[in-house]
Amino acid sequence: MKNPILTDIYKNWAEIGRFKSREELQLDLELYKKLLDIVQVGDSYYFLFDPFLRKMEMTSAMVEKVVGIRPDELDVDYLMNNIHPEDLPVFGDFEATVVEFKKALPIDKLTKYKSRYNYRFRTKRGDYVHILQQSITVLADEDGTILRNLVIHTDISEIAPFQRMKLSFIGLDGEPSFVDVKPRMLFSKTKAIFSKSELEVLKLMVQGLNSESIANQLFRSIHTIRNHRKNILRKSGCLNVQELLVKSVKEDWV
Repeated sequence: MKNPILTDIYKNWAEIGRFKSREELQLDLELYKKLLDIVQVGDSYYFLFDPFLRKMEMTSAMVEKVVGIRPDELDVDYLMNNIHPEDLPVFGDFEATVVEFKKALPIDKLTKYKSRYNYRFRTKRGDYVHILQQSITVLADEDGTILRNLVIHTDISEIAPFQRMKLSFIGLDGEPSFVDVKPRMLFSKTKAIFSKSELEVLKLMVQGLNSESIANQLFRSIHTIRNHRKNILRKSGCLNVQELLVKSVKEDWV
């Protein structure tokens, strides 16, 4: 059975490339190679992506160093199957937000913004690397149909240990940037992390209520509330309640 997250991601990609019948596209390969050589830095690899056909082209040889696979092995299915399962719902939210952002841009600004976000990606060795993905439209037609995006994956595991995923739109040529953008919550809803009862308790914790007050308000035993608090702290990955409350607001859990 196909993952509903992937189905929606693919649908969004097709929407920004379907506005006209597609003609045979001739790429200036030498021009792209020069461009890609300029933007490649560190342990990075790149590819050109056709959002309508969901096809990757010109994948660089550095993918073997970063991920451990040959360039011809990297395709959309491989990418989706190896994103960390906990990160895939947020990846879906980010991609939906990117598509929405690009559809709202004037045609002359399509190539003046790059999307940037991070996630964990499994290598052929079986471990996960922290990937920074940057994508910019490098080819669009006069109707705003996106024909090719340049996508760069950089391994930032050593310089930025994974904490949370963050989406930004970086403006080029004087355009304003939008950092740490709140995405559309399509797949990564809080219920995937906490139960309904735990969310009720967490909401009251953020409001400053202690366990006894929460028990009285929710008509539950103090023992039940304390168990919920322990489970919430464990699932959140936080070390203490103060860290939990800060993260709850930052991640929009309540």
